[in-house]
Amino acid sequence: MRITVLAGGVGGSRFVRGVREECARRWPDPSTGSGRRGQRGTAASVTVIVNTGDDLWLAGVRLMPDFDSLLYSLAGVNDTERGWGRAGETERVSAELREWGVGWPWFTLGDLDLGTHLARTAWLREGATPSQVAERLQQRWPLGVRLLPATDTEVDTYVQAADPDAPGGERELHFQEWWTRYRAALPALEFRQRNIESARPAPGVVEAIADADVVLIAPSNPVVSIGTIVSVPGIREALAETPARVVGVSPIIGGQVVRGMADACLTAIGVETDAAAVARHYGARSAGGLLDGWLVDEVDAASVAPLEEAGLVAASVPLWMRDLDTSAALAGAAIDLGAETR
Repeated sequence: MRITVLAGGVGGSRFVRGVREECARRWPDPSTGSGRRGQRGTAASVTVIVNTGDDLWLAGVRLMPDFDSLLYSLAGVNDTERGWGRAGETERVSAELREWGVGWPWFTLGDLDLGTHLARTAWLREGATPSQVAERLQQRWPLGVRLLPATDTEVDTYVQAADPDAPGGERELHFQEWWTRYRAALPALEFRQRNIESARPAPGVVEAIADADVVLIAPSNPVVSIGTIVSVPGIREALAETPARVVGVSPIIGGQVVRGMADACLTAIGVETDAAAVARHYGARSAGGLLDGWLVDEVDAASVAPLEEAGLVAASVPLWMRDLDTSAALAGAAIDLGAETR
């Protein structure tokens, strides 16, 4: 079983952990009787295409927040309380940088996390590509999945936001500043991924989509995570052509975002904060969109029939990922829906 997941952010990390766990339970390694934990010869493989639109240069180092969230979560070294960064962090270097006036004082880099950024930057300076760096970073821990950045091109996201204090009443700022410093309080007018027109899928990305048995779209931010991935020229086309079924999981439950401020992003592009509205935003593959199937929470069960009329195979299941068991159950439901749509 070959599973490819499009993901970004904390929701994506939790979902991918669930996919890995469900694969371990369904398709144990025939040689050991255990599930896939990064070993060869197993019956299931998982490849994750990771959003790179949140990436940025800060204090002279290259940050890839979504990639690192997935890396730390799958390695079991993430801070589960904060939802980002490494467990057991200290922040002495960030405090010192603030004293020197370097970086963003409201954007804290933990010392362990900074070690990752320094290693990445060193390898990039030596001429490695982001996907080559990603491969090196994954060698440290047995992740049980393969992480691929969506593109090796720097496609950092910038937000054109309304700001009454700025000349002309609006200004452009990096997505991380809009998201972390302002908590999306400045109304977004437009999201722009720099260099997106000249970007190309990173090595292995198109093949992972083309060769998959099922493609899963994680409950990540539809605009700046999944939206950025499929905006890389070649990826949407690969999704359109793959013989695999493409199944998405709603990031909206009962008209509310599960985590973060995705509602502010949806509002900016004119999409209602609603599970069915996000599905319609992605669109059915039969009508030129992305999806064959869509999972909504049980509280949104009434949207299943209208979505099926729009060309999607839809189902309502529990979407809350409270622990590893519920995350695995959700992943299993998505895999099953992919089989059902064949």
